Amino acid sequence: MTSAPATIRSAAMIVNTKSRKGQAQFAAACKAMDALPYPVDARAVPDPDKLEDVVRDVLSQKPDLVILGGGDGTVSGLVDLLVGQNVILGVLPLGTANSFARTLGIPLDIPGAVEVLKSGAPKRIDLGMIDDDYFANAAALGLSPQIAKTIPHNLKKVLGKVGYLGWATWQFASFKPFTLIVGEGASAERLRVVEVRISNGPFHGGTEMVDAAAVDSGEIVVQAVCGHVKRRLVKNWAASFFRLEARHEDTRDFKGKSLRIATEPPMPISIDGEVLAITPITAKVAAGVIEVMAPAS
Repeated sequence: MTSAPATIRSAAMIVNTKSRKGQAQFAAACKAMDALPYPVDARAVPDPDKLEDVVRDVLSQKPDLVILGGGDGTVSGLVDLLVGQNVILGVLPLGTANSFARTLGIPLDIPGAVEVLKSGAPKRIDLGMIDDDYFANAAALGLSPQIAKTIPHNLKKVLGKVGYLGWATWQFASFKPFTLIVGEGASAERLRVVEVRISNGPFHGGTEMVDAAAVDSGEIVVQAVCGHVKRRLVKNWAASFFRLEARHEDTRDFKGKSLRIATEPPMPISIDGEVLAITPITAKVAAGVIEVMAPAS
């Protein structure tokens, strides 16, 4: 649900300038923020290890709006700090895929994203959870964590999506299907799969893949791409990219407020692009736990 326009008196902007486009666009973002009718405390953070400290310092000043500039990993890694702080989240998409911004309908250019901060309205949304850790958009098991764990940072930073796809092709050669177990005890379901998506929104890697997921549904969606051979994954990716009905042929969706997930063998989990967990885990939804500035429409 989108609320009435917020009365915002102050804001802070934290930009991960190590993310793709971050260094080049921080100055442009600062200039665009001049159009906002309230002051913005702008902070450039070239060292990702210091982002949490900067956010905590910003929150101590009690701004009404905290704008996070970077990719999906930046937003997801910092959103935990904003929960329960009576602050609105603003998103400045400066990453490669920007799946969370796409889910919210936020334009991917700086002027468009700033216009949402100016004329949009706060929308109360869900966050996903892996055990006790919040995430904004999506987690994945399978090839995606393998890519995230091994990809050289500069390759993604310099070449963007082209570099990411090239590295994915390289890693695909050594990838193997695995067994997914959803639930516990006698009612647990076992499937042979090539990928698993744990979704709070429909976009993965900038492509709409999980139609059933939404940021205000009150449910988490676990989508399994089923199959014993990895070419099923290529087929699903291609069908999803071109929005073909075939994207539904090899998938199985599980929905709920809490779902227990295990795999054989244990698998790493990438959360919005960062490898941060390993199975078994519990995937949950934190319904309506935060407000974010979204287009008023």
